[in-house]
Amino acid sequence: MVRIAQDIQAGFEVETTYGDPPDTALYHLGLLDTFDPRMVNMNITPIPSIGQSTDAHHAGGPLDVTLPLKVALQGTGWQELLGNAIGKTDVYSAVDTPHCLTTSTYSHSILAKDTSTGQHTLCTGVVVNEATLEADYTTGGFMTLDCACTALYSEDDDDGDFTFNQNDTYNGVAFPSAPATDPLLPTDMTLSYSTSTVANALVITDTLGNYVEIGERYMRFYDETDTLDTGYTTTPDPTPVAGIVDLDHSDYDSGNRMTTLQVDLHANSGNTVAENSATTDPQNLLKGIYKMTASTVNIPAVASTTQTLTAFSNLKTVSLKIANNNTPIPGKTDSIWLQNNGIGRGKADITLDLTMTAEDETLYDLYRAGTTLPLVRLDFGTNGSIALTNGTITSFSRPLSGGGEVVDSLSIKFRGNGDYKNYSAFAISADFTLQ
Repeated sequence: MVRIAQDIQAGFEVETTYGDPPDTALYHLGLLDTFDPRMVNMNITPIPSIGQSTDAHHAGGPLDVTLPLKVALQGTGWQELLGNAIGKTDVYSAVDTPHCLTTSTYSHSILAKDTSTGQHTLCTGVVVNEATLEADYTTGGFMTLDCACTALYSEDDDDGDFTFNQNDTYNGVAFPSAPATDPLLPTDMTLSYSTSTVANALVITDTLGNYVEIGERYMRFYDETDTLDTGYTTTPDPTPVAGIVDLDHSDYDSGNRMTTLQVDLHANSGNTVAENSATTDPQNLLKGIYKMTASTVNIPAVASTTQTLTAFSNLKTVSLKIANNNTPIPGKTDSIWLQNNGIGRGKADITLDLTMTAEDETLYDLYRAGTTLPLVRLDFGTNGSIALTNGTITSFSRPLSGGGEVVDSLSIKFRGNGDYKNYSAFAISADFTLQ
């Protein structure tokens, strides 16, 4: 019998510790496009000898396991992989989101199953080093997420009981069913931007040294000791936990949205709060970290009553890349020398590449003037959104070819907003929940 790719499915589980096999619950990764859990490099070094073969002897180096993985945007698997590239933040209780770029990694175990033979391959310690979300409006295909991953180890088994690392086993955890919904199409995403802000959309008076952290969904208040400021209570409702406000709460769905947030923050804390953009959607506050200066903090926003700003029109292709220069840490596990025995988070580079049919000079003028795009948003409707903050158009081209349309190509790089600590981590922030 000839094996075909459609017989292969994959599930994932968040690891409690790096390299820990699944033992609780598996979730389906969704529709696979590219997947190779057996991509193992033995790192063999040839040792030449005079008068003999170039490879007279071999010195075995650490096992280097890499995992090329490309999935359609189906179910929640793509969100989990994208969250791995951005980083997982414990926002409160058991709510984990890609709130901002993190300095620490978290890993997954990924189990591949051949449905025609029942054979399994397990990769543990899977960490996304580079993730590229792609949409091609010219082909009619699904949106995809293309990931270059490293892994601790790869192991095969006929019945799914694995023994590597701490003598743990798969323990017969049920393999998940595939998502029932179709993968997302490029037309299911709205890509929009803004070029202007309200400098003091929200002005909060608080204790000197305290600071505010704003992501795509959550606003978190901290005191100068870096602990949540519980002076912001859980009444009224948009504060799910003391010190944290849900900016996507239904209270802010209509009317004077920023005014409603202002009233809520005053009621929660008793602090003086002002606003200068009454109808602005609170999720349009610029992502970053803002410190109290002279007992006040001024937070800018993009003035819009919705999360959809000015849409990029006539799009042909969209590519959002998160490149983490992760560092492998070689070492021994279970007497085996492994290249990725540990992983250190590297510097992240957030790049949005676009091609579109040329319409006017708007984007070219922004490029020439070096104008920053304060907020760019990828909105997937009920599947969440991704906010990109402070984008600089780093390259622009408009080649002309007789008999064809004029196409703009541009590349945008992002950094966070604010004035305190690692505010650049908010170059990217997402509104969806991780496992």
